[in-house]
Amino acid sequence: MAVAVGNCCFSALTSTVKIRSSVSVQPFFATWLCSGSYQYQSLKPVSRSKRERASSSRKGSPSSPPSSADKYQPEREGVPNKFSGNGRGKKGQSQSVAYRGFGTQRKERKESVVNQKEQQVEPKSLQDADFLNAVVKVYCTHTAPDYSLPWQKQRQYTSTGSAFMIGDGKLLTNAHCVEHYTQVKVKRRGDDTKYVAKVLARGVDCDIALLSVESEEFWKGAEPLQLGSLPHLQESVTVVGYPLGGDTISVTKGVVSRIEVTSYAHGSSDLLGIQIDAAINPGNSGGPAFNDQGECIGVAFQVYRSEEAENIGYVIPTTVVSHFLDDYERNGKYTGFPCLGVLLQKLENPALKACLKVESIEGVLVRRVEPTSDAHNVLKEGDVIVSFDDVHVGCEGTVPFRSNERIAFRYLISQKFAGDVADIGIIRAGEYMKVKAVLHPRVHLVPFHIDGGQPSYLIIAGLVFTPLSEPLIDEECEDSIGLKLLAKARYSLARFKGEQIVILSQVLANEVNIGYEDMSNQQVLKLNGTQIRNIHHLAYLVDSCKDKYLVFEFEDNYITVLEREAALAASSCILKDYGIPSERSSDLSEPYVDSLGDNQAVDQDIGDSPVSNLEIGFDGIIWA
Repeated sequence: MAVAVGNCCFSALTSTVKIRSSVSVQPFFATWLCSGSYQYQSLKPVSRSKRERASSSRKGSPSSPPSSADKYQPEREGVPNKFSGNGRGKKGQSQSVAYRGFGTQRKERKESVVNQKEQQVEPKSLQDADFLNAVVKVYCTHTAPDYSLPWQKQRQYTSTGSAFMIGDGKLLTNAHCVEHYTQVKVKRRGDDTKYVAKVLARGVDCDIALLSVESEEFWKGAEPLQLGSLPHLQESVTVVGYPLGGDTISVTKGVVSRIEVTSYAHGSSDLLGIQIDAAINPGNSGGPAFNDQGECIGVAFQVYRSEEAENIGYVIPTTVVSHFLDDYERNGKYTGFPCLGVLLQKLENPALKACLKVESIEGVLVRRVEPTSDAHNVLKEGDVIVSFDDVHVGCEGTVPFRSNERIAFRYLISQKFAGDVADIGIIRAGEYMKVKAVLHPRVHLVPFHIDGGQPSYLIIAGLVFTPLSEPLIDEECEDSIGLKLLAKARYSLARFKGEQIVILSQVLANEVNIGYEDMSNQQVLKLNGTQIRNIHHLAYLVDSCKDKYLVFEFEDNYITVLEREAALAASSCILKDYGIPSERSSDLSEPYVDSLGDNQAVDQDIGDSPVSNLEIGFDGIIWA
């Protein structure tokens, strides 16, 4: 793609999801195709919410935007780039490119609208096709956390999407369709009864969710879909789902345009994806894509929107779907796609090859190794990776793929499972050798999604502490976070498993904390001289402290001192005044386990390397 990664805007008709890049590239919007509203500002599905539909009807036009008071705003183009700072291209030029995950893609040109309508006409040959009956409509009620006030949740909203039967009482849909779900219901084609569904697993990185329905009535006469193989270019593809514009099933047709490693906006990951030109709209999220034989070749999940491009949609291929299902069957839960954990640089320059004593035309340079990865034990900066499981890696970081095709090196890693061992051929100081590395899912210092749904928090004398996360950054706005903290969020790597950036989110004014009321969004580094590793460690240090004072050290040598006994005594009064049920989240009530050891140093300067492919693109440096 001309743009490797930029801003992603997932709108469930009004919600926005952003992915940012560390390079100055033209931003784009990735939209999930759920027909509901998602308010999760760093990767969100595109769905149309009940609130948005009501707002539109009040204004007299379904396309009119919601009022400014509506919390879930319509997706917008030109969202500032989170990783590059302002996200703008040349001065004075507005950028309006968008990835939309099965969302509504409105055509401004008249001829485009006509072509889209023609594509959505359901052919008579498909009217009674059995595989259409396996596609169901998903109704989801969401209740997202309030990251600024982590002890409560936001107001609930609803969305609709698509799903399909795969047998054994299970269905597949997109993970963003059931993000922060509180209730999920499904309805079959031609039926007016909704059945409650249970979410068995959610793969955020691959944007897939597994559902089950216990009602036997729901499965009467149902025929599950068969997963087909990876299609070839120019093969016909039919996308089926329940998008915006009506309540009945919709069918659109197109062809396979491209197959390559694609940026998955919801999970901020890079996996194999199929690009198609069939029209996909909000509500298509989670719907299947078929070939001419009626086999499912993937799951629709996002689209690319730009003033310079049309009809670019993306489908999750069956290879990724099968990996998700195999992972769930192996472990009884979804563990995620593994990562090698190395930052790579292309080896195209002859002088660079000569300096590294690389005589072949293959290989990529290891620029940095993540401390939390197993590769940190066997690879070094300056190594040249020339093979992965005996497959030669080209100087551009690509490997052979089918006939006369090449694909990004990351594709081979994505074929592995967590815990698998990879054989890596390297050249170190001119000598060839082989090493083995165990692959594990990536450890994010600043997570894109919160496990368990609710963020952790700790309140000490009105000082509210919480871990830094992408949803919190989006909710607080980058301007209030500060450039130094944003730099850590974008560029630092986790030095050990469980490490978090703990920040003082806000101060709840009280007599005990006079003079500190204006503090907000500052990283706390130490408590009474002890380096803070994560929010759980901070709670442990406070509970075990016997000193007279609690001395908090923040960035830029800012110090906050509280009298310990007075702080503890004021807690109950502060909680009552602000209507807070507890001084800490439930997970912090569990005993703290020190997995690092007191003697292991954790001090380290901020790294100088971006933390994901999404931040740097594919031109010079790539994460494997």
